[in-house]
Amino acid sequence: MKKNFLITGGAGYVGSLLTNFLANKGHNVTVVDTLWFGNNLRSSKRVKIINKDIRDIDNLSFKGFDSLIHLANIANDPSVEINPNLSWEVNVMAGYQLLEKAKKEGVKKFIFASSGSVYGVKKEEKVTENLSLVPLTTYNKTKMIFEKVLFSNKSKMKLYCLRPGTICGISPRMRWDLSVNLLTLSALKNKKIKVFGGNQKRSNIHIKDMVRVYDFFLENDFPEGIYNAAFEVHKIKDIAKMIKEKTGAKIEYSVSNDKRSYSQNSDKLLRLGFKSMHSVENAISEIINLYNQGLIKDSIDNYNLKKMQKIKIK
Repeated sequence: MKKNFLITGGAGYVGSLLTNFLANKGHNVTVVDTLWFGNNLRSSKRVKIINKDIRDIDNLSFKGFDSLIHLANIANDPSVEINPNLSWEVNVMAGYQLLEKAKKEGVKKFIFASSGSVYGVKKEEKVTENLSLVPLTTYNKTKMIFEKVLFSNKSKMKLYCLRPGTICGISPRMRWDLSVNLLTLSALKNKKIKVFGGNQKRSNIHIKDMVRVYDFFLENDFPEGIYNAAFEVHKIKDIAKMIKEKTGAKIEYSVSNDKRSYSQNSDKLLRLGFKSMHSVENAISEIINLYNQGLIKDSIDNYNLKKMQKIKIK
C-alpha cells in the first residue's frame, strides 16, 4: 500500500539511498534537507525536496504523513566540535520541535537515527540496548539527550530509536570519512592504509541493510523502543587486513587517542524477524569495483568536516 513519508536529512548518506528505495517501492517521500552536501537524489514524481533547515519548520505542514524518519543532524565528532552550540540546536532542540509538531499534526510513527557510539567504551562481549550510556563526545551526548527527549514524550505516535553501528558502503551522497569507506579509498588511491590504533572494536552495518532496517520498521507495527542495528564487530586493524587482501595495499600503524570501543548486539532486532543480507566485505568489494571502473567521485562534498569548515554554518 502506498504511504507518505517525511525524511529529514533525506539527501544525506543514508537518506539519499533510503529516499530512492522508498520511492522505487511506490511510496511518496518528502525530503527536508539543507542540501549542504549537494542533491544526489534521482528525479522522481514520488519525491518532493524541500531545501530547508530543520531549525525553521514553522511553515511546514506534517499533516498526511504516515511516518517521519529523522536523520538530519550535525554528524560525526569533528564536525560537531566546529560549533558545539550549532550541534545542540540542530541535534536536540530542532529535534524536539520536529517531535512536537509531528505529535500535534497526526504523524503515526517517528523513527530517530541515533548512534551506537552513545555506548562509549564497553568491555561486555554483547552490548545490548539496556546497558548504560557513557557518551564520550559532544556528538554522542547530543544523540543520548535526544533519545531521552524522544521517550519523555507521551503521544499516540509509535516511537522508535535506532542505534546503528558504523555504516559502510556506496551511496548517491557518498561519505569517505567513515572507517571502512575511508580505509578502502586510501588503499586504492595511495596504496597505503593508515590505521590509528587498531584495537578499537567497531560494530558495523552495510548501508543497504541500514535502509532495509528503516523499511522494516516503516512496514510493520513493532513494539516501540530502542533497537541496535549492527551485524558485524571488527577491530579496525582487522578491517584494514580485509582491505589489504583485496588491494595489496600496505598497512601503516600509528598511535590513536580514540578510546571508543564496543560490540553491539542486535538480537532484539533479529528476534523481530530481520535478517542481514550485506557485509563489510561486500562494501569493500563494491568500492573497489566502482573505483576500477572509474566511477568513484572524491570531492569536498564527501567529507562532513571539510565541507562544514568551508560553509561555516551558524
